[in-house]
Amino acid sequence: MSPTIFISAGEASGEHYGALLIEELKKQLAARGQTAGFFGMGSARMEQAGLELVTRSESVAVMGVTEIVRHLPRIYSEFRKLRQSIRDRKPDIAVLIDFPDIHFKLAEEFHRLGIPVIFFVSPQLWAWKKHRIELVRKYVRRMLVIFPFEEPFYRERGIAADFVGHPLADLPLPTISREQFAAQNGLDTQRTWIGLLPGSRMKEIEANLPEMIRAAILLCHDYCLEQGHPEPQFLVPLAPTLTDAQRRGAQEMVDRLRENLTICLVNEGGAEGAASPNAGGARAALHHACASIVASGTATVEAALIGNPFVVVYRVSPITYAVAKLFVHVPHVAMANLIAGKRVVPELIQHDFTAQNIVKHIKPLLPDGPERQSMMQELSAVGIALRSRPAGAEPDGLTAIERVAVITLAELDAARLSVTLNS
Repeated sequence: MSPTIFISAGEASGEHYGALLIEELKKQLAARGQTAGFFGMGSARMEQAGLELVTRSESVAVMGVTEIVRHLPRIYSEFRKLRQSIRDRKPDIAVLIDFPDIHFKLAEEFHRLGIPVIFFVSPQLWAWKKHRIELVRKYVRRMLVIFPFEEPFYRERGIAADFVGHPLADLPLPTISREQFAAQNGLDTQRTWIGLLPGSRMKEIEANLPEMIRAAILLCHDYCLEQGHPEPQFLVPLAPTLTDAQRRGAQEMVDRLRENLTICLVNEGGAEGAASPNAGGARAALHHACASIVASGTATVEAALIGNPFVVVYRVSPITYAVAKLFVHVPHVAMANLIAGKRVVPELIQHDFTAQNIVKHIKPLLPDGPERQSMMQELSAVGIALRSRPAGAEPDGLTAIERVAVITLAELDAARLSVTLNS
């Protein structure tokens, strides 16, 4: 009998990993002469990979304290739909990708039904909400982590955890040439390009992009008009999860604020855009940009892996920030800094996130001088750490997604064997 696998993801990066994992599971099962059914929560690209969608992730993916409160009825309705599907179909195993607020509640339901849970991409319990460690210990069979410092964090607390590597570290560098990228987006190859990456959600774009544009205007006045440098062009990648209306809203925002600057909105180019080396999205923008201003999140990992010098920025609602200050206790916000164990890239968070501060920190990264070279060397070391296997582990030649699939199928086999022996 073919197994049934529940897979759930709630954000753009997690949905991308989810789609890749479904494809890899199908491939490894086919090599064994087997098939499987997949259902759960995700995006259009997970659906295209073979997931039967019970709930669309955009129905529950909101951020911040005030935002969650406002959308709580809808979120709870979608959660009940997911929970009922689990009770009705009783999958053989569940893979939950990040998104802890919903997924820990689902993990509890799976535990009640005796269904093993694999949690892929750890929530940041090492930063805050450490009490949730007990939920992991109680409800999660295996924690598969993508940052090297997370494995010892969990193992020291008696939790089965494996560093599988970061999926983005397995992607090749974009092969699209500077000329092709310029032709796609109406850019001048002779000008310097600077990336503006405000985040994958519309709320993030609204919170981060206006100040980024103000910084771009100030930079052009300070760096170009006063110091005689040619005016740069600015690239704003848009996530494939944005709706057409949201894309239009982003374009209207840029048109309203940009003054005379060239600011180009760059689309991912479809569901597979982030993975394709020929795609013209965020990875290509980072690959060809001289430097970037990046909202804290997955894009900072992409920038580090590509080796693009950058400044990290972020802003949330005042209430969300006040709550976070009470509970978040980490020396750094940017993942590159956490991995390096020191301040590799500048962090401009909340009140420090101003156009003036951005210009101050990004100007030294534009010319090919010591500050730019030093950051690129540090980012190279971060990339090596994300591609490495744990100390003492044998090289296996697998990608991160392949490792997750191997572990998932091993746990699936163990669970089905246990059911057979106990029946």
